[in-house]
Amino acid sequence: MSADDERPQLEAPALGLFEGYGVELEYMIVDAETLDVRPIADRLIEAEHGAIANETLRGAFAWSNELARHVIELKTNGPAPRLAGLAQGFAGEITRIDGLLAPLGARLLPTAMHPWMDASREFERWPHGDGEIYAAFDRIFDCRGHGWANLQSAHLNLPFADDEQFGRLHAAARALLPLLPALAAASPFVEGHHAGMLDARLDVYRSNARRVPSLTGAVVPEPIFTRSDYQALLATLYADLVPLDPDGTLCHEWVNARGAIARFDRMALEIRVLDVQECPRADLAIAYAVSRTLRALCDPEPAHQARLRALATLPLGALLERTTAQAEQALIDDAVYLRALGLDGTARSARDVWRALVDRDVASDRDGAEHGPALDVLLEEGCLARRILHRVGEKPSREALALLYGELGDCLREGRLLRAGA
Repeated sequence: MSADDERPQLEAPALGLFEGYGVELEYMIVDAETLDVRPIADRLIEAEHGAIANETLRGAFAWSNELARHVIELKTNGPAPRLAGLAQGFAGEITRIDGLLAPLGARLLPTAMHPWMDASREFERWPHGDGEIYAAFDRIFDCRGHGWANLQSAHLNLPFADDEQFGRLHAAARALLPLLPALAAASPFVEGHHAGMLDARLDVYRSNARRVPSLTGAVVPEPIFTRSDYQALLATLYADLVPLDPDGTLCHEWVNARGAIARFDRMALEIRVLDVQECPRADLAIAYAVSRTLRALCDPEPAHQARLRALATLPLGALLERTTAQAEQALIDDAVYLRALGLDGTARSARDVWRALVDRDVASDRDGAEHGPALDVLLEEGCLARRILHRVGEKPSREALALLYGELGDCLREGRLLRAGA
């Protein structure tokens, strides 16, 4: 839940379903030797931009900061017409950033949580533009916790042109949301310990707004399929905030902390539950699989839409909690849910659900050749969190953890996936 810039990523004229893609990837800035966090995102932007700013534009891409001063966000500068080629573009931005960080004794580090950061001690809030927004978040929610200070996500923005398209996209997204950690879980360690969660980022995220629990809800959105009904939901969130935010500083669409939120200011749905991976090749492969599956689930056929829209929020939220803990090994045994996805009702692992969806919706697509090898790793060797645990175990020494996360930093720099058996 972060107050991102108000510059629309998907601008008028409104794009239709799957006519554009906005991708945002967040990375930690760390010390080049110790890998401890370094709160110098402002110095990085100044080195590139010539002055401290919330954002610097670089052609097809942009860099920005939101809230935590050790985090830099890379994003498409507006909608990209295709996902093809974006991984290479993001890799070029990472090369540029690492070149600017090197004289500062720093580097970028991937994955969705720093494995040993002490958030209560090491968090520094962004002190520059939009400072009043971040100060309000900090005052109300205390941003020194891991759920604010120590989490890096990948956001996927998908456009819709009107109410009818919004309804189909929102129905598809809330159905698919519980399966996303099975591909994307990348945060197995918190303060040096593995507490059983493969997606610890999502686990801490769901409680970061506990003073106003309606902001997060069940993380899975409610069955809302029109703009007017969505605005009614937002009105209740804003009303719940009033006692703590009487000036309405946070009363904007982005304060909604569900795992997928409607951004009517940019006519896009923002999917927020994806952990950032070890390199953009992996992130874009996941974005590709998610977007192609959502495209299939957006089929307007009435019986299909009825099945999707009848899915209740609490069971979907419970399923998300299961995949948050177990990722691709979570058992999916809800026959009604599986049939809503267009599969038979036979119970199977989340990995096998994704194999079926990829075979059906992804394998024949023209861009599949670019993303196929990374998807093969995810489906054969497991999510990144699983591969991390395979390499270091559940109780690694600090030295072993530092060695592996140094390799993950190399994966980011070199554009390669971490392999479980290397």
